[in-house]
Amino acid sequence: MTPDELDHYHQHGYVVRRGLFGPAELAPWLARLGALIRGEVPRPDGMVLMRDVMVVKGAVAPTSEEAAVAKIQDFDLDPVLRTYTDHSRILDEIEPITGEHIVSIHNMLINKPPAVDGRHPLHQDLLYFPFRPADRIVASWTALERVDRENGCLAVVPGSHRGELLPHENPDWEYVNMAYFGAAGVGAHPERVHLEMEPGDTAFFHPLLLHGSGRNRSPGFRRAISSHYAAADCRYLDARHRAAARRYRLIRGEAQPDGLLDLHAEDAEGQPGAAGP
Repeated sequence: MTPDELDHYHQHGYVVRRGLFGPAELAPWLARLGALIRGEVPRPDGMVLMRDVMVVKGAVAPTSEEAAVAKIQDFDLDPVLRTYTDHSRILDEIEPITGEHIVSIHNMLINKPPAVDGRHPLHQDLLYFPFRPADRIVASWTALERVDRENGCLAVVPGSHRGELLPHENPDWEYVNMAYFGAAGVGAHPERVHLEMEPGDTAFFHPLLLHGSGRNRSPGFRRAISSHYAAADCRYLDARHRAAARRYRLIRGEAQPDGLLDLHAEDAEGQPGAAGP
């Protein structure tokens, strides 16, 4: 990031880097998404293929296998998709935020098919991460195809990252995908900004930033690839979180004492970690 872009990130909680990837770089990730959904390649251990709730409940009859799937979670063991998470261009962008020792903590492909609700209410990603400090955690989100208001682009609330982690709950909607929680009492925030993006544009955002997406009203898909990263010296809130945590992966630098990859660390409350992350 340029100094001005990094300043925008710190002031507003997000920044969009236009044209970070070209069409030839996006093509293998987009093709892999389709191949995984259609069962043409094996799904690695831990990967979750998530069908849209309206399809599961029989409210919508999908026109294809792809039209049934909302997203793919946890692709870290896929040899094609992990090239996104590990890409030096991404890591160079986030290193001023995380520091030089970087851990991959989550990744996903968002398929967002047409003809379903598919909304995700405004929420904060820190809800899902039981370690701190929040300022050393960051998401990357790259458009694989054009994203706009019609197909349900990202919406963010600038500056909301300077607040606290809010209580979250299921929205009072007829159809809500699993774990699509929303920040309680926020609703459709009047200060939200919609991030329309071209293929290859990449948003980076803070885990306390309120963000979400609308319904896909277009006849096509709204596809993106995303990863979350943290500094290797982030610390779990307490031992229970360390014991229950998924296994994270170091992708740049070295593991740090008492950090996310330390099997015998003391956690933020001074309790010894009971097991590896």
